[in-house]
Amino acid sequence: MIDETAAPGALPALPPIRHWPALDLNGTDFDPVLAELMAEGPVTRVQLPNGDGWAWLVTRYDDVRTVTNDPRFSREAVVARPVTRLAPHFIPAPGAVGFLDPPDHTRLRRSVAAALTAKGVERVRARARGMLDELVDDLLDGGPPADLTAAVLSPFPIAVICELMGVPAGDRHSMHNWTQLILSAAHGKEISETAKREMAAYFSDLIGLRENSTGEDVTSLLGAAVGRGEVTLDEAVGLAVLLQIGGEAVTNNSGQMFYLLLTRPALVARLRAEPEIRRPAIDELLRYIPHRNAVGLCRIAVQDVDIGGVRIRAGDPVYVSYLAANRDPEVFPEPETLDFSRSPNPHVAFGFGPHYCPGGMLARLEEELLMDALLDRVPGLRLAVPADQVAFRKGALIRGPEALPVTW
Repeated sequence: MIDETAAPGALPALPPIRHWPALDLNGTDFDPVLAELMAEGPVTRVQLPNGDGWAWLVTRYDDVRTVTNDPRFSREAVVARPVTRLAPHFIPAPGAVGFLDPPDHTRLRRSVAAALTAKGVERVRARARGMLDELVDDLLDGGPPADLTAAVLSPFPIAVICELMGVPAGDRHSMHNWTQLILSAAHGKEISETAKREMAAYFSDLIGLRENSTGEDVTSLLGAAVGRGEVTLDEAVGLAVLLQIGGEAVTNNSGQMFYLLLTRPALVARLRAEPEIRRPAIDELLRYIPHRNAVGLCRIAVQDVDIGGVRIRAGDPVYVSYLAANRDPEVFPEPETLDFSRSPNPHVAFGFGPHYCPGGMLARLEEELLMDALLDRVPGLRLAVPADQVAFRKGALIRGPEALPVTW
């Protein structure tokens, strides 16, 4: 820990640098290091397990929204910077979609907007419900006990995101394997980066074949945009990889949601008795569950900016914590309480600003379908083991159970 003091009349002393390890946490336990950082102040300094140096961490709701929506904080400026980071991979390269700023970022997202709007997502609702019904049929036919993750929570979002992307059903298994390697820090940088390159090569071929397509799926839209010269093939591939990976995050988010519900039978009973509250309940669960480890992608201040009473200098790296923002008591009274009647509920589980998760509407649709199907069709659904025996993924960037043993 570094203690820096200020001279008389100078700006306040910089806060100490706190090492923030990538903890493998079980259940829906909130990260104890993040809780300590939130208590220390709205803006602190952290050092993550990989990369170099330190970065500011912003945790208060209003400040998080400011940083994520202010052009004075740039994703693009992170490229070629040796910043401290959570994972050994996810090193930004020139043109990486997640590290573009507007207007390039806006131009690229516009090319697939039609597939990710409410109308575009509704296009896949009937097909998604049908695929889910088949999975639940198989679950019931197989009888208890079962692993809910393997039987439903994992194959369902894979099938849905592949449907939206236009990935043939025969290639879903490869997509899943690549995504699992990319979303883990446990296998090392080289294996994760190799998986990312292989997925990119796949999408390069698929998008290239669809340059004259009139289809409504994402790869068809990207192929058409490449054909019209609106985006480059490399940009289109980068966006396709990002969307495909993000689509599988629903697996772990759903795993946490159902773990939480199945360890609180009174909540399940209420959701069964009052189906009309399920949609606001999903938003409250999204606010509450700690869906990721530590933080996501970094930004760089391109000007001096005052945030939360702290002067962030031009060139300083900055992270925001959406998990912390979702527990801000100034915005969410009694934030540690699950309140299905919470209104308003302006959570930032899907981010905020230009980099707001483009798959947010799809994720909500999937959670709604899952909740309806499992609560209505499997009325006796419950954990088959004590809650503390449910193993959670190790080294995962997105938190969730490895398996969810259930019976009914």
